[in-house]
Amino acid sequence: MSTGVTCAPDIAETFESFKLQKAEYKGVTFITYKMNDSNSEIVIDKVGEIGQKFDDFVACLPENDCRYAAVDIHFSTNDGRDTSKLVFITWIPDTARIKAKMLYAASKKVLHSELTGIGIMINCNDYSDLDFESCIKPEVMKFV
Repeated sequence: MSTGVTCAPDIAETFESFKLQKAEYKGVTFITYKMNDSNSEIVIDKVGEIGQKFDDFVACLPENDCRYAAVDIHFSTNDGRDTSKLVFITWIPDTARIKAKMLYAASKKVLHSELTGIGIMINCNDYSDLDFESCIKPEVMKFV
């Protein structure tokens, strides 16, 4: 389904700097994205502060509105190695308005195509889907 939604021009360049941890994005672990006020374009919502953890990312998500996110997930593998993976998270809570849920679900491929290098996609509908140990880490470990 085509929604006609596009991405803001700065999204690809900003994501590339985040992915490579360049300049002001060094140490940043997440970027959230949202629709602009006219629901015609995906724009950057928030860039995490340096040193913020996964719990800080979860805390910045609105309870009743949708978001997309690129998150650098840091974890230890089963053999004890520290590593990280880039993950595309779609936050579409059950409590969001139906129109917003439909728009975000139908437009996520537009943003994902701009975020080159992310192979892991996780769809979340409530805060239990964002539990690191029981939901996020097991999904990411499939790609180690």
